[in-house]
Amino acid sequence: TRDKILQAGKIAKEVREYAKKVIKKDMLLLEIAEKIEAKIIELGGKPAFPTNLSINDIAAHYTPNHDDKTLAKGLLKVDFGVHIDGNIADTAFSLDLENNKENKKLIQASEEALENALKIIKENSKTSDIGKTIQKTIESYKLSPIINLSGHSMQEYDLHSGITIPNINDNKNIEIEDGLYAIEPFATNGSGKVYDGKPSGIYFLQHEKNIRSPLAREVLNFIIEEYKTLPFCERWLVKRFGTKSLFALKQLENENILHHFPQLIEISHAKVSQAEHTILVDKEIIITTK
Repeated sequence: TRDKILQAGKIAKEVREYAKKVIKKDMLLLEIAEKIEAKIIELGGKPAFPTNLSINDIAAHYTPNHDDKTLAKGLLKVDFGVHIDGNIADTAFSLDLENNKENKKLIQASEEALENALKIIKENSKTSDIGKTIQKTIESYKLSPIINLSGHSMQEYDLHSGITIPNINDNKNIEIEDGLYAIEPFATNGSGKVYDGKPSGIYFLQHEKNIRSPLAREVLNFIIEEYKTLPFCERWLVKRFGTKSLFALKQLENENILHHFPQLIEISHAKVSQAEHTILVDKEIIITTK
């Protein structure tokens, strides 16, 4: 498992460098997502979740749908994951596509918050100390961390496995034990909170149960087989089954078999930046995606 975790991280690092080179202003988000996901597969991994390409005040959970015409612009967060047999690497960076001073400051703040957080992490460090470091760094730029978004522990086929790495000092003092964690500061020039926006087209399997519709059953069997409990998106299923899969998704969602994630939007509609790395704590600290 350790080898697969490190391998997934190595692929994620390569894909990140590749993405920074290929993404240009006014490219279709759909094309960017497909290029990133194709590169992950080419390097021997699988996407651990749909590539998130969130612009400006959308903090997270925007993935292009199968016929999306949205173009890359503004402050773009690129958040993607790689897995090898369920062993995950999760990483993100932000790009300023309009040569804007405020965007650059936001990007610098989340990057520096991530660097400072990675510096202080050691076995038995406390989650709230990491949050405090992130908060202090972002606030030193006269910006706000997003208080209701956080990093997270990960396990096999489980992207959010229970432990939260806050972006503020939440005084919870949970000790960081051996395991795999994503640290992801978000900085904003707004109020520092997100709300649930429109449906994202990103889902995950929450209950396996019988469904009568043969089409929905076929789609469900594919989801269980292909993604297990990792997130996936409508465009992946449209690729496999055509647009009829959209009806199946609706049925599976109505039966509470699938959870449908909302887009996460900054409450004052201010811009948001994000930076993220995955760390493996295992006697030593390894930043797997760097």
